[in-house]
Amino acid sequence: MRTINLIFALSLLILIASCTNRSNEVVVYTSVDQVFSEPVLKDFEKETGITVKAVYDTEETKSTGVLNRLIAEKDNPQCDVFWSGDPVRTIVLKNKGITAPYQSPAAKGIPAVYKDPEHHWTGFSARARVLIYNKGLLPADSVPQSIFDLTKEPVKGRVAIANPLFGTTTFHIAAIFTALGDEKAKQFMTGLKNNDVVIATSNGDVKKRVSTGELACGLTDTDDANEAIKEGANVGIVFLDQKDGLGTLVMPNTVCLIKNSPNQKNAKILIDYLLSRSTEAKLAVSCAQMPLHKGVKVPESVPSLDNIRPMQIDYEKTARKLEEIQPYLKQWVEN
Repeated sequence: MRTINLIFALSLLILIASCTNRSNEVVVYTSVDQVFSEPVLKDFEKETGITVKAVYDTEETKSTGVLNRLIAEKDNPQCDVFWSGDPVRTIVLKNKGITAPYQSPAAKGIPAVYKDPEHHWTGFSARARVLIYNKGLLPADSVPQSIFDLTKEPVKGRVAIANPLFGTTTFHIAAIFTALGDEKAKQFMTGLKNNDVVIATSNGDVKKRVSTGELACGLTDTDDANEAIKEGANVGIVFLDQKDGLGTLVMPNTVCLIKNSPNQKNAKILIDYLLSRSTEAKLAVSCAQMPLHKGVKVPESVPSLDNIRPMQIDYEKTARKLEEIQPYLKQWVEN
């Protein structure tokens, strides 16, 4: 009997310890590069004492890995917070009933265009889609100024894009489809194929190939382009379609609360932290992301959203289009 009581007591202590630890943690899935997101999450741990359990996407399957995991876990959520590198994946989750509304006090001052009107997601720290080009291979007067220039003879076989089935490239293509309509967007995609566009494994791979001079230019994100400059590569950056045309795609990070997740209280604390001005300042320093709050101090190299002509898109429509065009994009990549 004493042995049984001892075993019961030990089991109870283990259970209590487990519950205690569980109550002091938060689980976050993120599609943001680990090199940039992990330091922010580590700072959160130090400042709050809350343990963060993070799941990161791989570079090659960016945004789709954790997205599919969240969808698979819908009826038994294991994640509390999804930190996405763009809005559309978050909207996909909202439309599938996976997110819960939360209006963070830290979101005050963030423009309404970057917030879900029903409070299922909030944007912060934006990147933009840009052209990175090798200055040794492209003279200044021959650098493309529009996405449509990428379908023209002077850069035939010298342009790279990341695989459009993944990451921000999918978002970019979906935004182009939303802005132009299916017919014109497919003409553009066919033009890229006919111009022998190189399909890289990731935005980082685009950056690498342009930096080393393997290719003359490519589409990537501002954080990858900024890394190339920090590494000393002989590259330049162009915000495309600024004088006329579509404008540049602006991509805020987004954060959302997962419905019925285990650690709702801590999840809200983490969301407040991510939406803070201090987090935006950190991301501006680490990866040249552009704050959505006004007046956040940033390095001189970080552009201001006030100086960028943005692409006029509806994030909700773009999210629906992203799912709709997946079969077409798969066929485009494979043919």
